[in-house]
Amino acid sequence: MLTLKQIRYCLDILEEMYPDADCELSHSNAFELLVAVILSAQATDNLVNKVTPDLFRKYKSPEDIAAVETEELEKDIKSIGLYRSKAKNLKKMATTLLERFDGEVPESKESLESLAGVGRKTANVVASVAFGEPAIAVDTHVERVSKRLGICRWKDSVLQVEKTLMKKVPKEEWSATHHRLIFFGRYHCRAKTPRCEECPLLSLCREGQKRMKQKK
Repeated sequence: MLTLKQIRYCLDILEEMYPDADCELSHSNAFELLVAVILSAQATDNLVNKVTPDLFRKYKSPEDIAAVETEELEKDIKSIGLYRSKAKNLKKMATTLLERFDGEVPESKESLESLAGVGRKTANVVASVAFGEPAIAVDTHVERVSKRLGICRWKDSVLQVEKTLMKKVPKEEWSATHHRLIFFGRYHCRAKTPRCEECPLLSLCREGQKRMKQKK
């Protein structure tokens, strides 16, 4: 496990590598972001971004989604995985926004998690990106990088990873660190082909050092 000093070094390197890391899901308001994040479950941001321009032109509000037939909504998002369950969740989410939140996306994580299709990760993303709430959303990239670097333990659950990061990363850096870990995992420390040989964190990364030895 890395020490706090070593973690500070990692955070500084990540900031140098990705100073402008931010949410890559295309959106122009909190409602669009919520829809996009729900659609992104087990799908890439690139795939979601191909669908949402037409989707957001057609569905501009919770009222639009609540009113449409589920079958029609399914057709509109069919190119994204799990489109049937996602269409149902979007319908339920939109109806709940209208019935409980006056058609507005709530700011609190607890309220966000009460919406269909919204788990802890999605709530953290929306709270952070849309409303500036400090949060660390643990997706596959964040979990992989945190464990490979030794910030967290391999056996840690997603919730344990989140709590460990919240404890070891300064609160004012939570949201930025979340995005930088995603960028690092998406473009550098990739799942199948991590770029260990050119990684500035190799000296601290036992996983990377092990991979390099195996290449020799």
